[in-house]
Amino acid sequence: MTAQTPTPFPQPGPPETVAFDKHELGTILGLYGRMVAAGEWRDYGLSFLREVAVFAVFRRTAETPVYRIEKRPALRNRQGMYAVIGMDGHILKRGHDLSQVLRVLERKLIRPVD
Repeated sequence: MTAQTPTPFPQPGPPETVAFDKHELGTILGLYGRMVAAGEWRDYGLSFLREVAVFAVFRRTAETPVYRIEKRPALRNRQGMYAVIGMDGHILKRGHDLSQVLRVLERKLIRPVD
């Protein structure tokens, strides 16, 4: 009887697309709801690509996004995988904690009372 080496199970590779998990999406949609109630935002779009997941916020439906909230897991160990990007493409905030990154947008809700 000859001994055969066991055939290893296939190793799961990296996921084909990056997506927001349930907690992350809940945090983003909580901010989105407050901004809709304030009359700042009206629509959103989601994109799940190979390297990045994007939550795009629109003031009107037919426009370009006012803000993009991105998740890039490849940057997890560097400057952080979450980023808020403005309409002009500048990164407004980047970090490891989603709620801290979204605070740059929550400041838009603070207004003086007339």
